[in-house]
Formats: sequence, C-alpha cells, structure tokens
Amino acid sequence: MGNKRPENQELGKYLCMILRHRPEVIGIKLDEHGWADVDKLVAGIAKTRVFNKEMLEEIVKTDNKQRYSFNKDKTKIRANQGHSILVDLDLEVAEPPEILWHGTAEKYVHSIEKMGLRAGNRMYVHLSSDKETAKKVGSRHGNPVLYRVKSGEMYRMGFRFYRSVNGVWLTIMVPLEYLEKISN
Repeated sequence: MGNKRPENQELGKYLCMILRHRPEVIGIKLDEHGWADVDKLVAGIAKTRVFNKEMLEEIVKTDNKQRYSFNKDKTKIRANQGHSILVDLDLEVAEPPEILWHGTAEKYVHSIEKMGLRAGNRMYVHLSSDKETAKKVGSRHGNPVLYRVKSGEMYRMGFRFYRSVNGVWLTIMVPLEYLEKISN
C-alpha cells in the first residue's frame, strides 16, 4: 500500500486536513461523529481541482496509514483519528498491550520531559503497537525520539485507552511516570 502517485499524496494531505481539522474550507460540515457526506465532500474538493469519487476511493484504499473509513454504503467518510475539532468517534475502551510506543521529534523532548505526553491540539495522544511504527512517526519532523509507554500499568491505574479502526492506540495523556525514553 501507499499513495504511489504524487497527486494522490497531495490530495491525501488535503483530504486529511479537511476531515480532521477544517471541513469549512470546502464548505462542508462533519456530523458529531466526524462523518462527512461523500457527495458533498467530492463536490467541495472538485470546485478547486480535478476530483471524483473514484479518486477518493483510490486514496482511501491506498493510504498507507489507513487514515479513513467509509460507512457500509460508502455515502459517508471520516478520518479514523487525529482530529483537532471535537468529534465523537464512538471508540470503545480497550485494554492495551503492556507496552505501547510513542515516536516524536527531538524538538518536543523538553516539553515531554516536563509534562509527559499531552494531546496538544488533537483530541488524543497517538501511540503505536510497535517500535518501528513509532520511529517512522517520529521521523516525520527530524531525528526521531522514542518513548516506551507503560500502557498496561496505566490501564490498571484507571487510564482509558481506545483503539481506532486502523490500529492506532489513543489516550488523553501519558504522565511522566509511565514514560521511558529509548535510544534508537
């Protein structure tokens, strides 16, 4: 998988921005669960560039992070996580594995080591099941820094975890005592 064509990558980033952060830029609204009407989404994007349902389906199918989901009849679409706008993704509390991972860039280490992991402008802190995925995430903004998250211990202490449909683990915050910085 992976958006092999550059135009799909660019459209994928644009779609991500719309479905996670700014649906109003194309004149649409998300419902309370983050769903957008597919016809309105396609029409909104098509106002400024070539875009149709087939292109949308191709982006969803080939997205290497599986960021999007259609409803059963493909009349609605939403981002699986990563929203900066308030939506209820209907996520169920799930027991995480004993250890999860968080990848970040060096520039965020000082803040993390003062306050732990915080959602920032998103609804949740994103955690990975494996070290390699976390390393890729951390590499997006420079040299990656990895944190081992004592998620099992957190869960037993009452912290809630959710797992999105694409396998990303989500929680509101990770206090310092549950973090261990790991050298790559």
